[in-house]
Amino acid sequence: MADLRRILKLDDFEPAAKRHLPRPLYSYVSGGVEDFVTLRENRAVFQQWGFVPRVLVGVGNRTQSVELLGKTYAHPFGIGPMGISAMTAYRGDLVLARCAAEASVPMVMSGSSLIRLEEIAAENPDAWFQAYLPGDVARIDPLVDRIASAGYRTLMLTVDTPATPNREHNLRAGFTSPLRPSLRLAWDGIARPRWLFGTFLPTFLRHGMPHFENSYAERGVAMLSRGVMRDFGERGHLDWTHVARIRERWRGSLVIKGIMHPDDARLASDHGADAVIVSNHGGRQLDGAVSALRVLQDVVAACKAIPVMMDGGIRRGTDVLKALALGARFVWVARPFNYAAAIAGGAGVKHAIALLASEIDRDMAMLGVRSVGELSPRCLQRLA
Repeated sequence: MADLRRILKLDDFEPAAKRHLPRPLYSYVSGGVEDFVTLRENRAVFQQWGFVPRVLVGVGNRTQSVELLGKTYAHPFGIGPMGISAMTAYRGDLVLARCAAEASVPMVMSGSSLIRLEEIAAENPDAWFQAYLPGDVARIDPLVDRIASAGYRTLMLTVDTPATPNREHNLRAGFTSPLRPSLRLAWDGIARPRWLFGTFLPTFLRHGMPHFENSYAERGVAMLSRGVMRDFGERGHLDWTHVARIRERWRGSLVIKGIMHPDDARLASDHGADAVIVSNHGGRQLDGAVSALRVLQDVVAACKAIPVMMDGGIRRGTDVLKALALGARFVWVARPFNYAAAIAGGAGVKHAIALLASEIDRDMAMLGVRSVGELSPRCLQRLA
C-alpha cells in the first residue's frame, strides 16, 4: 500500500498510480483523445476565475451538505463513473461503492464495468448506474429493466458517444478493449508486481476472467481476449426519441450526461430528464471541445427547471466552489478516485474524499460563505 502521508492533494495520486499501474491501464485512465487539447482545457479554465472573498461574516457553523434528487449528501461532489475499475484496483467498483456510502456521497457505476451491477447495488443501494444508449434499439428495454430490477433508483444516461473516439495514445501504450494477450502486455504486468499480485492475480484466481458485465442486459466479452472484438454498437443514428423511450420505461430519476449546448439542455428537460450533467467526457471524445465550466452558465440559464451538474478537470476544493458559484448544483470527480483505489484500495479512496472535503471546508471559510447555497457569480471575478 502506498504511503498516504505523502499524498497531500488529489493530483498527488496520479504519479503514484503511474508507477503502480501497467502502462496500458494508466494510459486508458489518464488520457484524452488526439492531441489532448480538451483534456488540458478542462484544467486550465479554472484559472480564468478568481475569488472575491468576504470577511467577518461568521462562518463557524458552515456546512457543505447539498440536496440532490431528493437525497441529502454530505459534500457537493460525487464519485463519477469509470470503466474497467476492477482492472486498476482489486474489486475497484465495490471499493468505490463502499467508500461512497460511508462518506455519504453518491457513486456512479459505469456501464463499462467488470463487476455485475447487481453486486454494486447490494453493496450500496444508493449507487447510481451510468448507461450508454445501446445502438441496437432492441437492447434498450432489457437493459433498463435489468437496472431497475437490481434496485437502482437513478439512471445516468451518457449521450455523447455517437462514434468511437480517436484515442491514439491507447494504441501506442498497448491498450485495446478487450486487451489482447501479447509479450508486451505480459511484460507490462510483470514490471508492476504490486499490481500483478494485488489486483490481477487475486481477481483471476478468486473470480475468474473479468468480463464486460453491464453494457447490455446480457454478459459481454472477456476483458482479456485475443480474437474477440467488443461490441460497441453503432450509435450515430440515435436521437431524442430513444431518450423518450427510456423515460417512458424508467420510473426512477433520469440524469442526462454529456450536455454541452443550452439547446440540448432544454431538450433534455423537455424529454423528462430530472437533471443534466455538463460534460465533455473528461476530454475523451471530441478534441477541441470547450470545457464544461466554460459553458456552464449558459446551460444553467437555459435549464432552470432541473438541477445542472458538471464534471471535468476538478482537482481542488477551489475548483468545486468555482463550479458551484457559476451555477452547478453538484460536481463529479473520477480519475483521482480511480488512482486512489489503485494505489491504496479503500484507504486511498477515503483519503481522497477527506482531502477534497477538507479543502472545500477551508476554502468556504476563507471565501466567507456558510453553505454551498450562498455561492453565486458574485463570489467570482473573471481574470481572462
